[in-house]
Amino acid sequence: MTAKGKKEPQEIVLRGIGVSPGVVIGPVFLLASEAMQVVEQEVHPDQIHREIGRLESALIETRRQIRRIQKDMESRATMSDASVLDAHLMVLDDRAFIEEVIQEVRSKHKNVESIIKEVADHYSTVLASVDDDYLRERVVDVKDVARRIIRNLSGAAEVNLSELPQKHIIVAVDLAPSETAGLRKDRVIGFATDLGSPTSHTAVMARALEIPAIVGLHDISERVATGDEVLIDGNKGILILHPSPAQLEKYGKVAEVRKNIERNLTTLQHKPAETTDGHRIILAANAEGLEEIETILQHGAEGIGLFRSEYLYLSRDRVVSEDEQAEIYTEVASRLTPAPVIIRTLDIGGDKYLPDEQAQREANPFLGCRSIRLSLRYPDQFKAQLRAILRASAHGNVKIMYPMISNSTEVIRANELLEESKQELAAAGVPFQQAIDVGVMIEIPGAALTADVIAEHVKFFSIGTNDLIQYTLAVDRVNERVAYLYEPTHPAVLRLIQMTIEAAHRHGIWVGVCGEMGADPLMTPLLLGMGVDELSVAPLAVPLVKDVVRSLKYSRAQELAKVALSCKTAVEVLSHCRKLTMEVAPELLELI
Repeated sequence: MTAKGKKEPQEIVLRGIGVSPGVVIGPVFLLASEAMQVVEQEVHPDQIHREIGRLESALIETRRQIRRIQKDMESRATMSDASVLDAHLMVLDDRAFIEEVIQEVRSKHKNVESIIKEVADHYSTVLASVDDDYLRERVVDVKDVARRIIRNLSGAAEVNLSELPQKHIIVAVDLAPSETAGLRKDRVIGFATDLGSPTSHTAVMARALEIPAIVGLHDISERVATGDEVLIDGNKGILILHPSPAQLEKYGKVAEVRKNIERNLTTLQHKPAETTDGHRIILAANAEGLEEIETILQHGAEGIGLFRSEYLYLSRDRVVSEDEQAEIYTEVASRLTPAPVIIRTLDIGGDKYLPDEQAQREANPFLGCRSIRLSLRYPDQFKAQLRAILRASAHGNVKIMYPMISNSTEVIRANELLEESKQELAAAGVPFQQAIDVGVMIEIPGAALTADVIAEHVKFFSIGTNDLIQYTLAVDRVNERVAYLYEPTHPAVLRLIQMTIEAAHRHGIWVGVCGEMGADPLMTPLLLGMGVDELSVAPLAVPLVKDVVRSLKYSRAQELAKVALSCKTAVEVLSHCRKLTMEVAPELLELI
């Protein structure tokens, strides 16, 4: 009871998805949901030109604001994190989007605000129905840009969370990426939202800015009020409303333990990923830009196991030239040599690859013309990328990897185009590594089942567990209704992985894992025991995975794999994995 006889508020523990680690305690600032509510008005034909002029002015101001936010982010984070907002600029520069708005204004004689909302809603509905994580996440970008344009049309003040009078934890239905970009650690110490996923731009920027965050809390915005005290555990996705003194004391001790663990992990930077009985694997990092190289080196990765070349395309509204690609690939290779750099060729859907050409809309792009299928459909553009990678190979240990392979015919055709690219460079007197290694991603069940056939044409496999799990189990991992079925330890998934590893080793080639499964310390002993030669993970996960490897006997990992492959359920396998991790590296369970 309080001094006035009122009851202390009851402690409530809520669970969501932790997307940015850290523990913070503070008062709530409840951010009202800014819905795109506009008044539809008739516009006289004589005033159509005025509406289009208002639109152009709003577009200019919106672009200026986004550029300002990016510049501000660059001063506080890395350029790759600031480039997240390039997707917003792509919406602004999408002439199909803008021309549709202009045509609708002219044909319907309505004010531009209502047309912007109408067109944006249509785009959002189409994207939301697509079975592709990346394209679905663009719904947020379209809505964010549309809201900003409408706000600028109305002359409303820009939302600025960096101007809060004191430190707060932001709670909202959702946070637009441009709002997250404005967060400052000296004013916003954490945030929690009803909606969101680990792959959203908002989550990516929260991690970049090192602000603890939880998403997917369903109704947190309805449960709290401005001023309420909350505790956020971004590591485990736990939010505690009105934390008790006992809870605060407990988390104070947990925070200290975590600091000590993280401090100890930094000592592993220059040590190999080698088990206690002498078995060594390559532990590399996934990357998408030059700005991550320093982080990769700081965290002790042995090169880049997956360089996502598609991000060069996503940040531009045009095809990236061969020279531009070669310059970037060369810098990456030069800065990491002699460590390997594996460059994955374009892995994206058709509507984002050729901005100068109208792509045919597909009912299901996730199963459509994307990745290697798209590259083989446009051989000239594909060869330009292959030549760029070959040119970079003269400056470092570069390897090529084809994504989304489903059969050996695709590999053979891609290799034919690679040979043509080599001949063209040789004829022009351009140096390159003639014997460059070529590998493929195994992320389709059909590829895993025929891995022995595909292995005849490549030097390595890299298992993309994210897609392999989704394709195998027919589960969209960000769909809350079926997310419980997304199980990396499902017996079918493990059998496909084992089949791939065995096929690779029979043909004398190595095999790695570059999906999220490889970055989970609980899965490290299992994958190691199954015979994986390389793991490529997010840079921040490198120390965690390395610690598990260095704490483990390889013979013990092999025993785990044998047991796991005989289990009948995913839960059984996960239980065995957790038990072994508890034995060899119990401290890491605090961090995962």
